[in-house]
Amino acid sequence: MMHLGDIIPPQDPEGTGASVPASSAASISRSSRRLGAKGAVAAVEKLVEVALRRYAMIEDGDRILVAVSGGKDSTTLACDLAAKRRWWPARYELTAIHIATDFCSCCKESALVSLFTSLEIPYVSIDVPVIGRLKPGRSMNCYWCSTQRRTELIRYAMANGYNKIALGHHLDDAVETLLMNMLYKGEISGMLPVMHYKKYPISIIRPLTLCEERHTIAYAEEKGFRSATCTCPFGRDSKRREVRARLAALTGGSSEMKRRLFESTEHVNGEYLNSAPKVG
Repeated sequence: MMHLGDIIPPQDPEGTGASVPASSAASISRSSRRLGAKGAVAAVEKLVEVALRRYAMIEDGDRILVAVSGGKDSTTLACDLAAKRRWWPARYELTAIHIATDFCSCCKESALVSLFTSLEIPYVSIDVPVIGRLKPGRSMNCYWCSTQRRTELIRYAMANGYNKIALGHHLDDAVETLLMNMLYKGEISGMLPVMHYKKYPISIIRPLTLCEERHTIAYAEEKGFRSATCTCPFGRDSKRREVRARLAALTGGSSEMKRRLFESTEHVNGEYLNSAPKVG
């Protein structure tokens, strides 16, 4: 029987506040290979289980809105959460919601409807004129699209009694965001596994936060829905694409290094950070 620690060793097994020692790298590598041998679906199922338990993402009675873009990541997330309803200790409801924009028509929505019907997940689609909302002189970009879609998700969740929104961001997304904010915004911030809004009775959860993109690609192929997913046309030339290339060069594709970058935000040593107030 495989245990949680076989995949990702606990960050602090003795409860001392100490970080994971460097010697755990070999253990992570061996565990990843063992899990990979069991198949992509098994890998994602276990990594999501680790994330759900580690960050206490789901509580009894949760009504969860799963944002599905039509891509491999969010579809993988919906499939996994649907499967976990059968045995997860906390009872929860799922509804899949698709924000249909006025610039991306590649999504095969009929395939999504068919898939979610087979998974017994209610499906909702909302049309949002993302480009149509742009002010004169402004050009389309990923940040604008993200804020418009997130706004509609929150509105729908609040109007229909959902308390959590599940997003399909994975480990690579989280690390890329961390680097993007450091390089382009000059701040250390990223994607939280669980984020509680202060203004709204809604929380964001990211159950794929410990999965790498390679896991969701393999999951989609193993499940047979890779051909039914799509990719945003604007994402091909975004800053995220540039940072992705920089991250690949920095880590050499090492899973261990990406996990260490992600976990560095949980192990902040304030003594060696410049926290002096700005002057002038």
